[in-house]
Amino acid sequence: MKHGARLKELREKPDAELRFDVQKGERELFDLRFKSSSEGLANPSRICALRRDIATMKTLLHERELGLHGSAPRA
Repeated sequence: MKHGARLKELREKPDAELRFDVQKGERELFDLRFKSSSEGLANPSRICALRRDIATMKTLLHERELGLHGSAPRA
């Protein structure tokens, strides 16, 4: 999925769902890093993509907290 489409999809999600996705992504990132160090990964670029997704979601949550870019916090 292109970044612009992914960003639009993330902007439509409520805060609670974004927080859940961040937690799920951080857990997956931990598992991938652990697996990478012990046995190797079939798709090592997934780590980079996952880090980017987590950062994007955290940025959106922070923008909503600050009231930037017309992104008001949602339930």
